[in-house]
Amino acid sequence: MALTRIMKKWGLLLVFLAGCVINAQAQQVVLKNNLLYDATTTPNLSLEVGTGRKTTFDFQIGLNPFKFGNDAKLKHILVQPEFRYWTCERFNGWFFAAHALGGRFNAANVKLPFGLIKGLQDHRYEGWYVGGGLGVGYQWPLSRRWSMEAELGAGYVYFDYDKFQCGECGTRLSDTHRNYWGVTKAAISFIYVLK
Repeated sequence: MALTRIMKKWGLLLVFLAGCVINAQAQQVVLKNNLLYDATTTPNLSLEVGTGRKTTFDFQIGLNPFKFGNDAKLKHILVQPEFRYWTCERFNGWFFAAHALGGRFNAANVKLPFGLIKGLQDHRYEGWYVGGGLGVGYQWPLSRRWSMEAELGAGYVYFDYDKFQCGECGTRLSDTHRNYWGVTKAAISFIYVLK
């Protein structure tokens, strides 16, 4: 499956990035998990690296490979790199961010809040997306190794997808796209300082 190949490639990229920063200086590297993303049954991991006295680069990957009862699924992969500028010092206090995002999805028989994809509970949608946005957040150091963080971002996402008759069948009804303006990142993250 194409989604599995993409997952392997991005997973290898994340491992490569982690290897590149192993010799970083004190408090240059953190690992994060977005608890809000976990709530959507999507395991995720971010690696954030200090790039300057007040700047960092964050790379997040999330993957939902699960299928639920009644052929319901919200399978997707998300890759979201982000550049951050910290107002005081990196990994502490307020920051402003610019992020990009992209990925693939295969979803069916799910009712999303706010009517995000009308008809998703009756049809299957499969495609890709790309976009970007701006965000603001705050990080609270809890101890030498642990922190918490909250972030909210908004921007634009372009979706290109095929609509299918049902969750498992292959009868394609349409090939279309959608432009979305709105929230592109929401995070409450648990952080572990590696170095």
